[in-house]
Amino acid sequence: MQAVKMYTTAVCPYCIRAKQFLKSKGVDQIEEIRIDTDPQARAVMMETTQRRTVPQIFIGDTHVGGCDDLIALDGRGGLVPLLQAA
Repeated sequence: MQAVKMYTTAVCPYCIRAKQFLKSKGVDQIEEIRIDTDPQARAVMMETTQRRTVPQIFIGDTHVGGCDDLIALDGRGGLVPLLQAA
């Protein structure tokens, strides 16, 4: 299974929802990067994604986007193949 990395904050409901959704798809490990406690991580996230909101989700090297993007990807049938890519 591909590594999953997620930029988050402590109280973001979309972050919580995205984590629950990924766990329901069999993801048991998510690398969380808290941008509310690390201004440098926030800067890296914004530079990398060109977005200011959380969550920002990466599966392997692929930037999925936020929670709505994650759910839309699954709706199109693209999430499971991306998670299972070698």
